[in-house]
Amino acid sequence: MNAAHTPDPSATPDAQAVPATKPLFATQDQVRALAEQYPTPFHLYDEATLRAQAQALADAFAWNPGFREYYAVKACPNPAIIDILREYGCGLDCATGTELELAERMGVSGADIMFSSNQTPAADFAYATRLGATINFDDLGHIAYYEREVGPLPREVSLRVNPGGDFEGANGLFDRPQDAKFGMPVADVHKAAALLAQAGVERIGLHALLCSNTLGNTYYPRLARELFQLAADLHRELGVRVSFVNLSGGVGIAYRPEDAAPDIAVIGAGVRQAYEEVIVPSGLGEVSIYTELGRFMTGPAGCLVTRVLHLKRTYYDYVGVDACMADLMRPALYGAYHHITVVPGRDDPARDPLAHPGVYTVVGGLCENNDRFANDRLLPEVQAGDLLVIHDTGAHGRSMGFQYNGKLRHAELLLRTDGSVRLIRRAETPQDYFATLDVLGDAYTAPLRPQA
Repeated sequence: MNAAHTPDPSATPDAQAVPATKPLFATQDQVRALAEQYPTPFHLYDEATLRAQAQALADAFAWNPGFREYYAVKACPNPAIIDILREYGCGLDCATGTELELAERMGVSGADIMFSSNQTPAADFAYATRLGATINFDDLGHIAYYEREVGPLPREVSLRVNPGGDFEGANGLFDRPQDAKFGMPVADVHKAAALLAQAGVERIGLHALLCSNTLGNTYYPRLARELFQLAADLHRELGVRVSFVNLSGGVGIAYRPEDAAPDIAVIGAGVRQAYEEVIVPSGLGEVSIYTELGRFMTGPAGCLVTRVLHLKRTYYDYVGVDACMADLMRPALYGAYHHITVVPGRDDPARDPLAHPGVYTVVGGLCENNDRFANDRLLPEVQAGDLLVIHDTGAHGRSMGFQYNGKLRHAELLLRTDGSVRLIRRAETPQDYFATLDVLGDAYTAPLRPQA
């Protein structure tokens, strides 16, 4: 068995007699109708789910007067999505100059932006400073770099912490904190805080991301307690004012049907208990709690709709679709699970009503063997022309796309609460692909073939 073909034991006939099901925010008739109107593949987002996630988060942390969610732009950088989240008071967590430019084009600036970057060019630091963003330093050495290349430090900055070692609850997506490239050791945080205080910085924030896509309700409370204690230590030893603690991301979603989604209300209550036990008696005064949840906010609110092109039987039964890992690379990159729902074509007398479920490997058309959405997945009977809905792609889906093999990135649609659908990003065309070539002029940019 080749390295790219790792079976999913939980989806084999030995584990379950019928394919698992997972609710979808759109009906099968809606999916069919959209696939007739818009060429597949496309991402579909649900406004109602976005609003429900944003409201649940706001409610869970309403006990903290300074609470703020800085939505992780990288998860789904579409202004239509971000505008909905902004209605719930969300700021933006940006990591690059282009993400900063997106924020500026949307009219977002100042304290509404958290700039959490690494290996940062001076130009990006300068851009963030011009916008008035809160800068989150990833390394002790970046402070001197900033002063040398940009100028005096702002009055409030943040330090990204990496305590090293293991962190209870870590999983295979992020592994151990000490193996991550992000953040600085606690000893360097103390050194950085002293430097910042000497430089006249008035307020310091602490930030950490130690796990990714955690299930259960204990990750944030454990992380909060660790950061709260560090804040208390800095205040006691250096007299530093820690104005906020940023818990970043890491709260997961239930990708698998058998998984229970984290309860954000329970999580918020756990953070509150840690706050009252560590921050309140520390003498720090009021400390704001920030989060940077991308996956939690938009992951369940998106799906990838793709059409079955071919069935192929060799040593495995393959379902070939018109999407590929350029549309969703998480399964190929991490071996990540995304549930798949089969939406049969409209009534067709040629379909076999007695067909049985089967074990299929779902693949795309890239010239790469790991271009897969599922290995050995138990699915209902599938025929060419059917639609597959790949669940929970609202975060790190289209945003991680690429153009290998000349694959063009697809459209994004928004299912609004009134039932209407809005095109919020058109599909790319060959002209987009060739637009950056600076040779032979129009020979590369003029249309040569009709587009679907």
